[in-house]
Amino acid sequence: MFGKNKIEKPEINDGKILEINNIFDTFQGEALYSGFPATFIRLAKCNLQCRFCDTEFEDFQKLTIEKIISKINHPLVIITGGEPLRQNIIPLCQKLIKNNHIIQIETNGTLFLDLPKEVQICCSPKISNGKYHPIRPDLLPKITFFKFLISKFQNGYNNIPNLGHEKYNMPIYLQPIDEYDQKKNKENHKLTLKLAQKHNYRLSLQTHKIWNIE
Repeated sequence: MFGKNKIEKPEINDGKILEINNIFDTFQGEALYSGFPATFIRLAKCNLQCRFCDTEFEDFQKLTIEKIISKINHPLVIITGGEPLRQNIIPLCQKLIKNNHIIQIETNGTLFLDLPKEVQICCSPKISNGKYHPIRPDLLPKITFFKFLISKFQNGYNNIPNLGHEKYNMPIYLQPIDEYDQKKNKENHKLTLKLAQKHNYRLSLQTHKIWNIE
């Protein structure tokens, strides 16, 4: 999308039908479950615009929870977007938990849903006008880990502020942004290594791109 998507507000409904961009089987390429086979559920639309975002998420079809679940083939389910907390995914998560799935949500941290405690939350904070969006204080205690994106060339993504995560002593991953430019990517990797060593944080890569899978 590269920041050309429409900014969408949260949608309040019963969650029985969701706007789905895609459901596909692959491997989780990043952070905590890197290398694990997984089914991805990509929800449509986002409440932010990020210039480096390379994900297409505006096209969608409306699917019932039952139809969504019928397409899941792995124990690990990654619910992502766009921004998945725009839609009421609580009923979907509840059914997945009953089916003994491991659920990980990938969110920018600006919206809140009272998700079941079994749901693992990856928060990847985002920046507008050089400043990080605040993380919702009601979401913060529920976050499993943070994943900060690092770039020498994107305004604001060259350092790690405290967005409340230090209070909870949660794992922090640093991941270089793919600039689709070999020289820039090399500099981003160097900066990510430097910051990880400085803060004693963990490294993450988009290994699905290395393996050339979705």
